[in-house]
This record gives sequence, structure tokens and C-alpha cells, in this order.
Amino acid sequence: MANKMKSLEELLSLQNKTVFITGGAGHLGTAMCEALAELGANIVIGSRDKEKGASVARKLSEEFGVQASGVQLDITDPESLEPALLYIEKEYGRLDVLINNAWSGKKNTFESISMDYWKYDIDVCLNGVFYTVKKAVPYLKDTRGVIINIASMYGHVAPDYRMYAGTDHANPPSYGAAKAGVIQLTKYLASFLSPHGIRVNAISPGPFPFSDILGNAEFIGALEAKTMLNRIGNPEDLKGPIALLCSDASSYMTGQNICVDGGWTTW
Repeated sequence: MANKMKSLEELLSLQNKTVFITGGAGHLGTAMCEALAELGANIVIGSRDKEKGASVARKLSEEFGVQASGVQLDITDPESLEPALLYIEKEYGRLDVLINNAWSGKKNTFESISMDYWKYDIDVCLNGVFYTVKKAVPYLKDTRGVIINIASMYGHVAPDYRMYAGTDHANPPSYGAAKAGVIQLTKYLASFLSPHGIRVNAISPGPFPFSDILGNAEFIGALEAKTMLNRIGNPEDLKGPIALLCSDASSYMTGQNICVDGGWTTW
């Protein structure tokens, strides 16, 4: 007799699972944390700003009744990652999901970017992903866990220089180069970690501008016009994809990259 099919609620449940997310206190990270806490996951937020991470963690605990905490780390320094992982092992007893979401926050053009900033962006957005995965895999082997890497639409296509000309907004060449590397690294890791039952996938967000940009109607209009859905992304648009990839609802998915970009990269 065939086994009874699990309900969608059962597949999406993250009860008693522990999620470690770098950059979890930021613009998109907070929305992802809320989605996973809503499904019952305990959340550990890694951030350069310990208090900012702790503040988001307190909100998650109060609103969703989960265990949550913030830890300070610098993903460009592999040695700062080990104390965070030891803390998770001690306080939570397991690591089920790793989400690599940190970014450098630097905004430069090809003309303005220095060699030091190029190296820093690559270190945060690409090397930091590798360092974090390298340190976390021994813990994820125990749970046959999940890794989600947050890439970008600019890992697929080039920015349209015409959109940025004459504005205060910039998209550094290092960002897209690093995110393209993250997409390929995701595929590599999916292959070589599969013997351990670890699934690895990526999400490539499209235009999700920060609040300080929303007041620039002309620039927002240009972003909207580049998408098939004729709108910019809202942080909650990432809640569904992150819930899918972190849960058993995607148990037969690995090595994949989901573009959440309103169709930007399709045409």
C-alpha cells in the first residue's frame, strides 16, 4: 500500500528546525526571517551589527513564539564564523538551514570603484558565501540540511547603463560579477554535497529598491518598465520562494536558481 501523501502544511512546516541567515536584519533578510519564523523555524541572525540582529530576533520571538537570536560576525573572516556555529550548536542543538544573504552595501560605478572596493565586494558577496558554507557543512551533514544562496538578477544580465545615467544610484561591476559566481557556486555545491543529502539552491531577486530610493519616481518608473509585471518587488514577494526552498516542499529540488524579478531577466 502506498504511503499517504503529506499535506502541504506538513511539507512547508519548519517546526523544530534551526535557520542561520547572514544579513538577516536587512531589507530583504527581515522578510525572509519573518516567513520562516511564521512556519515555526528558530532563527539565528548573523550580522555585522549585533544589536540590529538582536532587535529583529526579539521581534520574531515576540510575534511568532520561536527561539531567535542575533550573533555578530564578519563573513570575510572565516575565523569569526566558528564561534557563531558553536553557539548555534550549544543553544539550538542543530543546524538545518543556512541562508547566505549578506552583501557589502557599497555603491560604485565602473569609473569610481577602487581596487580595494572591488576586492571587498567580491570578498563579501562571493568569498563570504564560500567561507560560510565551508564552515557550516559539518553541521548540515548531521541534519541533511539545506543551503540557500541569495544571488541577483544581475548575476544573469547586465545593468542597463541608461537607467543609472544622471542619477545618484549606481550598480558596481563587482556586484554582478560576484552574484554570477554565487549562481555557479550553487550548482557546484549542489553536486558535491548531494552525497551527504544536502540540497543547495539559489534565489535571484530582481528590483527591490531600498526605502530611500522609493521617492525617486523617475528611477522607480524606469525599474517598473523593465519588468513584465510593471512593478518593483516588495520584500514579501520573497516569502513564498524562501519558504519553498527551505522546507520539504522542495525536497526534490537542488542546484536550481529561482528568479524573483517580475520577469526582468526573461526578455
